[in-house]
Amino acid sequence: MKRTAALVALAAVPVLFLGVFFVLPVSGMVGLGLVSDGRFAPGEALEVLGRARVHRVLWFTVWAAALATAITLLLGIPAAYVLHRLDFPGRTVLRAAFMVPFVLPTVVVGIAFKHLFAGALAGLALDGTPVPIIAAMVFFNLAVVVRTVGTSWESLDPRPAEAAAALGAGGWRVFRTITLPALRTSIVSAATVVFLFCSTAFGIVLILGGLRYATIETEIYLLTTAHFDLPAAAALCLLQLFVVTLLLYAAHRARAAAPVPVERRAPGARRIRRTDLPAVLAAGVALVLIAFPVLDLVTGSLRHDGNWSLANYRALDQVGQGSLVEASVIEALVNSLRTAFDATWLALLIGGLVSVIVTRRSHSPTERRVRAGLDGFFMLPLGVSAVTLGFGFLITLDEPPVNFRDSPMLVPIAQALVALPLVVRTLAPVLAGIDDRQRQAAASLGASPLRTVLTIDLAVITRPLLAASGFAFAISLGEFGATSFLSRVDHPTLPVLIFRLLGTPGSHNYGMALAAAVVLAATTAAVMLLVERLRVPGVGGF
Repeated sequence: MKRTAALVALAAVPVLFLGVFFVLPVSGMVGLGLVSDGRFAPGEALEVLGRARVHRVLWFTVWAAALATAITLLLGIPAAYVLHRLDFPGRTVLRAAFMVPFVLPTVVVGIAFKHLFAGALAGLALDGTPVPIIAAMVFFNLAVVVRTVGTSWESLDPRPAEAAAALGAGGWRVFRTITLPALRTSIVSAATVVFLFCSTAFGIVLILGGLRYATIETEIYLLTTAHFDLPAAAALCLLQLFVVTLLLYAAHRARAAAPVPVERRAPGARRIRRTDLPAVLAAGVALVLIAFPVLDLVTGSLRHDGNWSLANYRALDQVGQGSLVEASVIEALVNSLRTAFDATWLALLIGGLVSVIVTRRSHSPTERRVRAGLDGFFMLPLGVSAVTLGFGFLITLDEPPVNFRDSPMLVPIAQALVALPLVVRTLAPVLAGIDDRQRQAAASLGASPLRTVLTIDLAVITRPLLAASGFAFAISLGEFGATSFLSRVDHPTLPVLIFRLLGTPGSHNYGMALAAAVVLAATTAAVMLLVERLRVPGVGGF
């Protein structure tokens, strides 16, 4: 009974945090979509879902995400094999390079592909079509497949494949009958996450699609900010919440049904053979897709009035001409760093408590049920997009007793909720892997609970905790979905300022946006490279 009471007391802080800053905003959004004039009126939400434009938005969301997911798998699986099973010079650097796009702010990815297809690839006449959107989605999500599938692939026992090859099976048959079934769990997991990220893409689609090509995410934003149709936006939020929940449940069932290899060991990488050339070629295509837009963005930022110049960078301490944002790029960067710092310590505090709660061993059926219920509750933010969260903040946290509308902590809180699942995903597996007998032995020797945590848990979790801090900081630094609803005109974050500069006419503003995007990308990439050095192989994250 004491353990259950202690568990409830430990869970009080994260439960209260999620109750106020997640359940309340989502409930307010649900109420706005289903309640009209104080009465339950789901018919109005159904009317919104019956609009022809909503049908087009929904269809584009589904087919674009499905196509981007398929292409990401086709390029990412061979790249995972090359980077995790083959040995060649520069492999570590390339593995880190493949991870950088995943933490690049979506506005940076959007402006990079906008500049690429409107400039170097303008002769293809693809600017303004779905092609840049899908290419940007693939660019952004390749890291998910490479990390998820590659980590699983490098630990596969090679002996079954070697035995099949010795019996005369060709390379493709060995892959189809031996390797692919063994990788099914990781491939299903990666495909689900990629489809989820593509279907909820916001900054990329908003910049590259405009009004013509909209996903549910961008349509919610446009209905809220351009048309002020809050009930319609709430109805789309409900639809998205329902679809994402179904997708997460289907992914859980698929992973549970997927066969898991009985024996796994690290076979070590081997040198490239002639039979590996198709995979190497596909990995090369993926590398070009990653490198070309970034290089084009950097070169574009160094051009001013048709000449090579640093003028765009020298203008970063100025306010854009005619811009709606009353801050310079330097000021916005400082705001972003401060906000990301606050979001990081919040995500670590809540995520650390959640990780401890869900990984401790239960000693009674009651404790087990309480822990399982808390685990499910803490995972609820996975089913809600950042745009939906920001919209919920906007309509619910502006009146007493929870009036946070003018609080400087509102944006950090929203960003902390976005980063929270990744923090838990990084820390929980490490805590779960600690043998509880070590804690019991420390307690039997007279160690207090606090000393036990400091000497056993903290010693094991130090590097993953630093890695989780880097992940949370990088994600918060580039977060745009929720922040676009909540950021003030006089106190913008850098992603919001870049988007405002892109939407303001003038070559001066466009050049500043390119330079600001490079600065933001370099900052997040530096954080990501540091995280890669701190990462514990095979533990958490993507």
